[in-house]
Amino acid sequence: MERTPPRIVMKFGGTSVGDLDRIRAVARRVQAQINAGCEVAVVVSAMSGETNRLVGFCESLSPLYDPREYDAVVATGEEVTSGLLALALQALGVNARSWQGWQVPIRTDSAHGKARIDSIDGEALSACMKEGQVPVIAGFQGVSPEGRVTTLGRGGSDTSAVAIAAAIKADRCDIYTDVDGVYTTDPRIVPKARKLAKITYEEMLELASVGAKVLQTRSVELAMKERVRVQVLSSFADEAPAENGHLPGSLVVDEDEIVEQELVTGIAYSRDEAKISMRRIPDRPGIAAAIFGPLSENNINVDMIVQSTGEDGMTNMTFTTSKTDLARAMAVIETARPGIQYGEVITDDAVVKISVVGVGMRSHAGVASTMFRTLSERGINIQVISTSEIKVSVLIPADYAELAIRALHTAYGLDAA
Repeated sequence: MERTPPRIVMKFGGTSVGDLDRIRAVARRVQAQINAGCEVAVVVSAMSGETNRLVGFCESLSPLYDPREYDAVVATGEEVTSGLLALALQALGVNARSWQGWQVPIRTDSAHGKARIDSIDGEALSACMKEGQVPVIAGFQGVSPEGRVTTLGRGGSDTSAVAIAAAIKADRCDIYTDVDGVYTTDPRIVPKARKLAKITYEEMLELASVGAKVLQTRSVELAMKERVRVQVLSSFADEAPAENGHLPGSLVVDEDEIVEQELVTGIAYSRDEAKISMRRIPDRPGIAAAIFGPLSENNINVDMIVQSTGEDGMTNMTFTTSKTDLARAMAVIETARPGIQYGEVITDDAVVKISVVGVGMRSHAGVASTMFRTLSERGINIQVISTSEIKVSVLIPADYAELAIRALHTAYGLDAA
């Protein structure tokens, strides 16, 4: 029986294609995978800093710009990179051509600037790969039902790569970035952090949603839905492909692929947090809706929530939002004050959210108590707590962030030997 060659999608971010030398280095990596016997499709971001430059042009000409024309401008960054990488591959003797989103086609909705992918026709890409050609696809973009270029929002190239991998039934989607894998926590804070060989979709999604910046949240959601195996790799490490093109990065996979689950997989943190405390609110039915309804209508996301009622019958409500949304949230709350009738509002943006994540929590008790005891022993006060099936998050003063991360990493036995 004839052996089918492994099919992979290789995605390269902005720092990986930041200049011509790096584009040449990317071309050599692609060539190495082809020489290892793989069929390869490539997805690229714009060169580092290019999207910001193009956005700046739009904002300078028209602060209230037409989002359709905005997309037409900012999508060109990826188009330039795809053409340049195709040229670099051709210079190495690799049969390659560039593809724009509308040529695939990658069909999206009409939400310009933050479009969502509706469908991808992978037939044309698959056909050219079978013929030995490498498609180099501009990430971050698609085409609307009206035939206009759309962009997927920041980090959209990761989502493009995963969606294309699903469409062409790739064996794996390799995301090349400036780190060499997924670590148990930020190695800049904890030098003993370990690189994970494998991590589940659910764990990666939780880590991405609470501050880990290795993969974009939407791309992990899509990978989990479509069961696309994702590998995180460094563009800057000198690693030769092993058999079937495998490289020693971190694989994001289904839970069934991990034989023995760790109790805790990793510790993430987010400094983009702000706490809002509303005090002396009359305790009556519908008060939560009166507070969070207007915030939702203004597209302000609320994360951690704590409600308490005193003996005087008055309620206190504390919740968190992003620092960037704090000013808008306060304006919305002030406008809604007659319907809420709160006594005062206190804000604090000198806070950090620390999260402990692991699918092992489903079958083991004591994870939360270990977290609380560890922080207490170091004199760190917990302000807000939230939990999910595989995550415990706490809000603490920002000054204690690094101490907390190091202490928890040791407490859960995550330190490298």
